[in-house]
Amino acid sequence: MMEQWQELSMGKLSISGCDTQSSSEAKQQAKQQTSQLLQQQSYSSIMDLPDFGDCSDDQKYVIYKHDDLFCESYPLMREIRRQGKLCDVTLKVEDQSFSAHRIVLAGTIPYFYAMFTNNMAESRIKEITMKEIEPNALESLINYAYSGQVRIDNQNVQSLMVGASFLQLTKVRNACADFLISRFHPHNVLGIRQFADSMGCTHLIEAADKYIDQNFAKVVQSEEFLGLDFGELIDLIRRDELNVPSEEIIFEACMKWVKHMEEKRAVLFPQVLSKVRLPLLSPQFLADRVAREELIRSSHQCRDLLDEAKDFHLMPERRGLLQSFRTRQRCGEFIMGQIYAVGGLASNGESVSTVEIYDPVVKKWEMGEQMSMMRSRVGVAVMDGKLYAFGGFNGTERLSTVEVYDPKKNKWSQGRAMLCKRSAVGVAALDDCIYVCGGYDGVTSLNTVECYCPKTDIWKTVAPMMKYRSAGGVAALGGYVYALGGHDGLSIFDSVERYDPVKDVWLKMHSMLNRRCRLGVAALNGKLYACGGYDGTSFLRSVEVYDPITDTWSLVTPMNCKRSRVALAANMGKLWAIGGYDGESNLSTVEVYDPETDKWSFEPSMCAHSGGVGAGVIRKQ
Repeated sequence: MMEQWQELSMGKLSISGCDTQSSSEAKQQAKQQTSQLLQQQSYSSIMDLPDFGDCSDDQKYVIYKHDDLFCESYPLMREIRRQGKLCDVTLKVEDQSFSAHRIVLAGTIPYFYAMFTNNMAESRIKEITMKEIEPNALESLINYAYSGQVRIDNQNVQSLMVGASFLQLTKVRNACADFLISRFHPHNVLGIRQFADSMGCTHLIEAADKYIDQNFAKVVQSEEFLGLDFGELIDLIRRDELNVPSEEIIFEACMKWVKHMEEKRAVLFPQVLSKVRLPLLSPQFLADRVAREELIRSSHQCRDLLDEAKDFHLMPERRGLLQSFRTRQRCGEFIMGQIYAVGGLASNGESVSTVEIYDPVVKKWEMGEQMSMMRSRVGVAVMDGKLYAFGGFNGTERLSTVEVYDPKKNKWSQGRAMLCKRSAVGVAALDDCIYVCGGYDGVTSLNTVECYCPKTDIWKTVAPMMKYRSAGGVAALGGYVYALGGHDGLSIFDSVERYDPVKDVWLKMHSMLNRRCRLGVAALNGKLYACGGYDGTSFLRSVEVYDPITDTWSLVTPMNCKRSRVALAANMGKLWAIGGYDGESNLSTVEVYDPETDKWSFEPSMCAHSGGVGAGVIRKQ
């Protein structure tokens, strides 16, 4: 065989009748001989391959994979469609028509998959009339089916989101929602919220509600606020989460809404005023502003509400009888109050019972009423205007005892003890309960969680955390309790988990960017901040922030000092990092972070503490 091939390649094979045949016939005959030899050679080569014997099936063949086939094919299909070739369906909406290929639409758009594969009438007809979608949106989404890309801008986002919902393109719908979230402004967020409600888009509704809560004072200055109907206004002003420094802002917003269309809305005013928490207004504001308002003076119902507020201030001994939602403080994160630094360490490293109070208005620390017991590594929470100190270490043993401070009486009292001894414990107040998470009992790190209800004065055990966490950070945000970092005696964590009190379950969330124990954690402006701590080798000054809407962590400007065992509190729209340990000495210094400028600045240092404090903020009454 090889000899024949060599002779052919050298032109030595003779072709019978070559002298009488034309040159073209000779060439044709030679071509046929060459082809036959090639086939024989191929078969022979395959037959000559070695026998693999008892090899497994997957060793007897290979699979070739063209990774770029789809990304190379779709542009070609897009071009075929542009040329109008092989199209087998036309989508008609209003006076516009769009040609496409059924197989492409069915493979990329769930709506068309259901239409074309379930023996519907539309699966057999050439032209399909579309409703519930605008022409421009349909065109963009058909192009998306061929390219995987779609342009979202201010002009098309709403029609595109409606179209994506109709065609069941969930990822495009979510992208539109995220685009709207990134464009929130006090003057458009109420309209976007109404649009989200009409779309049934929970993700966008929740994001809009959080933005409204955090920026209420600016939102009420918009024309959209004045255009709210009665039901929408009531749903807004009744929220506990409204972020306002004073109830005065809510009262003035309601007056502005009523007077915008006074003839029509005056009859609704008593119902509106009933949702304003008049007892939270100062006596001066009640007398000088509220009592002089003609709409209130002319309404018997409104005067009754004003009298209730006056009684709340004039007869404090009867406040227990006047308890209602109107006497409950709103729990927005923009707290304007005094910062309490509780327990911690003295300069010699010993636990103390000392309490210091900082007034951010006058920028001054002063001594407060001492606790009855020395407590370092103490958990602190504030609820209903009272400050709670949970557990801690007294220099000898871990504690299960609880103390409660009432600023109106300027007195500490013994609370109901926890079920377990805990120091280095994380604490968070959520709704009507305080959650005490993990810690150290003197023997081992804990994953157990206790829940205390001040109204019933009862402790109960809830679902344990997924990890044993001592010296972790705990904070409440968006109806959940978050537990961050900490250690189990062997490893320091970057992990994060979240507790759902409705389902009584912990879920794992995205981990922090750094491992941290002895960190400070606080919620501010709908986000969670993790500050300082210790990673096993270094004392940290880095700070990272978690956005629950995007479920992502990112770094912000670090503190000026390294701070382990730092207490973090949210007050006046800022974060206050109090005390700590820098690897060499305990700290009495205080830093404040402004999220608008992304900068840290120093505030006056504590007087009597040297780090390791617990911190809480009590609103000014």
